[in-house]
Amino acid sequence: MQRLDELASAHQERTPALPYNELLVMSLSDLAHEMGIPLPDSISEPFGNSVGTWRTFPDTVAGLQKLAKHYKLIILSNVDNANITATVDKQLSPAHFDAVYTAQEIGSYKPAHANFKYLFAHAKADLGIDRHRGELLHVARSLSADHVPAKELGLRSVWISRGGEKKGGEGVGGGLDGYKDITAFEWRFDTIGDFANEVERQFAAKKT
Repeated sequence: MQRLDELASAHQERTPALPYNELLVMSLSDLAHEMGIPLPDSISEPFGNSVGTWRTFPDTVAGLQKLAKHYKLIILSNVDNANITATVDKQLSPAHFDAVYTAQEIGSYKPAHANFKYLFAHAKADLGIDRHRGELLHVARSLSADHVPAKELGLRSVWISRGGEKKGGEGVGGGLDGYKDITAFEWRFDTIGDFANEVERQFAAKKT
């Protein structure tokens, strides 16, 4: 998966307007070529369109529902429109999102600053959320695609590490050893569920 992600990232830089499902097909074909494995279109094309069927982590939906009680939720995704729609409607249901912005509509992929500037502009225009007033908090797993540009743009962030803070737990999006000097997330939680529980704890404490 890490090598596939590396190949996908290279395609994202070379062809930023290419939809994610098509980019995945190209990346999987590249990986198969590197490994000397024949890969027919009947396998690669369904893989590119399968993202919307990928299961979430067990804590994700419940965590998002808790967060939605206190905040407006926005998705800033590298996934294409069709796959992210399927993900939101099926895999993340019944969690609610106030906006979804994709690389396909923006014309580039994270970590491009253009994607975050699109987020800043549309969060304000669509939802009245002003990042200059500290109203925007970026919550993400990927250090390379999310937390590096967040630091570069002065955007506060929360790292959902899912083991990435441990040696050998890098996964897709990188581990802390390779990114500690170029990221500046303010908080780290193992899971979305842990983050949501802490948010609820703090809101409850304010009422006492």
